[in-house]
Amino acid sequence: MAGLVNFEDEEEVKEYLENLKVEYSFQCYKEKDPDGCHRLANYLEGVKKDFEGTAKVLKENCEKNEHSESCYKLGTYYVSGKGGLPADLKTAYSCFLKSYNKGGKKSTEACHNIGLLLHNGLVNDDVKSSASLARDYYSKACDRDFAPSCFNLSAIYLQGAPGVPKDMSKALEYSLKACDLKHIWACANASRMYKLGDGVEKNDAKAETLKNRAMSLHKEQQAGSRSLTFGE
Repeated sequence: MAGLVNFEDEEEVKEYLENLKVEYSFQCYKEKDPDGCHRLANYLEGVKKDFEGTAKVLKENCEKNEHSESCYKLGTYYVSGKGGLPADLKTAYSCFLKSYNKGGKKSTEACHNIGLLLHNGLVNDDVKSSASLARDYYSKACDRDFAPSCFNLSAIYLQGAPGVPKDMSKALEYSLKACDLKHIWACANASRMYKLGDGVEKNDAKAETLKNRAMSLHKEQQAGSRSLTFGE
């Protein structure tokens, strides 16, 4: 049928992919479309494995156009020093902050990453303000039902941190929320708290329910991983 690509025909696929590159390049450089630039970056990364070219497009699209998704991905490049960029956590932090402030599909993950960098004391010399800021960003991402942020928030309250006093009731609250969002270790932590009566009234029944929930999620995760294995 006209317009469809026969993905079993190597030459036809090659032509299709080259046409995509031309289309995305036109959108980015001629039409000045930030979304087109981000599509070009994804193409260079995913199809061409041209990470230096990807980094170049992401950097321009983030700095010039403040494209949220490009800023997020650029931040991940700076974290690992990918695409010829230096490993620079402070610059990565700035990219994630820009992504979060602009909103968009990756803004919640960006918010979580800001919390991570602050929580680990990697971008702020003031340890006390870092911990409280990390808590604030985790809270924002957790409010959007991002399970890793809820879990990390529970960990901050479970252990306490400079500027953030230990609070077992909040630790349990956020562990339970993360568990509801299918975070295995959050279920396990909440189970342990109920089992030991650690900051909460001891409740063996709730502890057992949460332990079973963790085990069930673990099995689901393993099954999901197996289903993504090709060539079996």
